Amino acid sequence: MMHNLIVLLVLVVTILGPSAVIAAIGYASIKALGRNPSAAPKILQAMIIALIFSESVAVVALLILFQLFAKS
Repeated sequence: MMHNLIVLLVLVVTILGPSAVIAAIGYASIKALGRNPSAAPKILQAMIIALIFSESVAVVALLILFQLFAKS
């Protein structure tokens, strides 16, 4: 029972965490571009770096989830 709860919690974090971060990054970048369109290259670079970190957290969480499934 506890094992299933842990797997469910990791799955929720894996899905909702990066999704919320990607949504926040998109909102902030569009808002920043609306205020200062000439800063597009700097905003794009920061946005890509933030997306890479967000996706790396998702991949690590998925690897943890796969390890938990492998032991059951």
